Amino acid sequence: MKLRPLADRVVIKSLEAEETTKSGLILTGSAKEKPQMAEVIAVGPGGLIDGKEVTMYVNVGDKVIYSKYAGNEVKVSGEEYIIVRQNDILAVVE
Repeated sequence: MKLRPLADRVVIKSLEAEETTKSGLILTGSAKEKPQMAEVIAVGPGGLIDGKEVTMYVNVGDKVIYSKYAGNEVKVSGEEYIIVRQNDILAVVE
């Protein structure tokens, strides 16, 4: 099953949280923060949304940073995804 986002929505998949700190300490499950970095899986077409023209600036495969409490989490075929609006994406990581 594939997800095809509508309008200005983007499907992203969170990247795994770091297991160790820079100094080499191993983090337990409760000490790991939920990552705010994700990979773009699918991008909606953009277009005329609420009377305004929306151009999509992200592409499939981009690594992005998104707002902490943005989007809706969904599970499809055993995989967890987050569907966000493009304006909830703060930056593209290059």
